[in-house]
Amino acid sequence: MGCVQSKCYGRCARLCCCHYQPSSLSTDDAGEGADSFRIHETDSPQRRALSSAGGSLGSATVPSAGLCLRYASLTQRGYYPDSLDRANQDSFCVRTNFQANPDLHFFGVFDGHGQFGAQCSDFVRDKLADILASDARLSEDPIKAYQFAFLATNSSLHDSEIDDSMSGTTAITVLVSGGALYVANVGDSRAVAGVWNGNCLLAEDLSSDQTPYRKDEYERVRLCGARVLCVDQVEGMMDPDIQSWGDEEDGDGDPPRLWVQNGMYPGTAFTRSVGDSTAESIGVIAIPEVKTVKITPNHLFFVVASDGIFEFLSSQAVVDMVSLRDDCFTSLLLPACIADYIVFCCYGY
Repeated sequence: MGCVQSKCYGRCARLCCCHYQPSSLSTDDAGEGADSFRIHETDSPQRRALSSAGGSLGSATVPSAGLCLRYASLTQRGYYPDSLDRANQDSFCVRTNFQANPDLHFFGVFDGHGQFGAQCSDFVRDKLADILASDARLSEDPIKAYQFAFLATNSSLHDSEIDDSMSGTTAITVLVSGGALYVANVGDSRAVAGVWNGNCLLAEDLSSDQTPYRKDEYERVRLCGARVLCVDQVEGMMDPDIQSWGDEEDGDGDPPRLWVQNGMYPGTAFTRSVGDSTAESIGVIAIPEVKTVKITPNHLFFVVASDGIFEFLSSQAVVDMVSLRDDCFTSLLLPACIADYIVFCCYGY
């Protein structure tokens, strides 16, 4: 959920993962820079199916952990009856062999919002990756590197020619570093892992949506001066003194949003983002929450996606969809109502 101005209210490891073999490393994986953005193509029915739907496939290895990654991306614009030509403002980034290090691989999804959301999304995608790539601390202290990169990217967006006063982007990123994942989140996009537990595949959230539904985020923005109200409350159809909106998963499509004290803007349904300089005055920040996850044999894959996915599907539903088919990658084809980017990555030993 973005700004009110821009948003409508059997185990698969054996099927989709492969064992690491050094000889399988593509020469395309060796470099950093422009080539590392390329999705490594293979002439397969799965790749052709994803390409026809706006997606692509690739692979990379993690030598120190003995892992082989396979990844795919897919985007499709959701169906908006009142805006059939509505642009998809989201973008994604895949950089394998980050910093020319075969043990570092970077994945991100950026969900733009506002009038200039597409420009903000593209800017943050490129700038954040570039700043991380130039930070010598990344492999030794990813958390500090992440925090610096997000704040520096936010400042750069403010200083750019893009008007981010009422526009910006959320960002969900995953850095694969050897046998660990470092997940940095700003906003309401999400990363989730499929974890084998006994005889079933369970969803493990790798990030926590930063919205007013969270008590800690609600209290933080209120202390910064934000009014937290749903649209019905702002328009006088519901008591504004009611400061309880139930559970995010069971919401009715009218979530709590952030407003300045004496105006009906900006109306953001998230409490953190990159850009949104007006919303910064009421507590919206670009400081990421970073989670560290050790990859185990039971962690079969992870999915990074914008709220255009998770607004309609639970984390468990997304994990179930990925594991439904014999080839996990073909299960990235999504219902027509769902919009935005999804990046899926599986790994095997």
